[in-house]
Amino acid sequence: MASPLDRITMDPNINHGKPVIRGLRYPVEVLLELLSSGMTIDEILADYEDLEREDVLAALAFAARLSQIKRIEVLGH
Repeated sequence: MASPLDRITMDPNINHGKPVIRGLRYPVEVLLELLSSGMTIDEILADYEDLEREDVLAALAFAARLSQIKRIEVLGH
């Protein structure tokens, strides 16, 4: 069974290596910003016809995984 996170790709040649959905040029951060602004999944899908419901859920799963990081070190201080 594939993980929702399999839909998230990072390629240095696409969006400067930032996480995107399925190699498309839809950054995960943009989907998260749209959701946090109050847009529903259905509204996002209506605006971005290339996306699927599972893509938006994968972005949420990615954010959940990032929130599990125990410690972040600030470099250069």
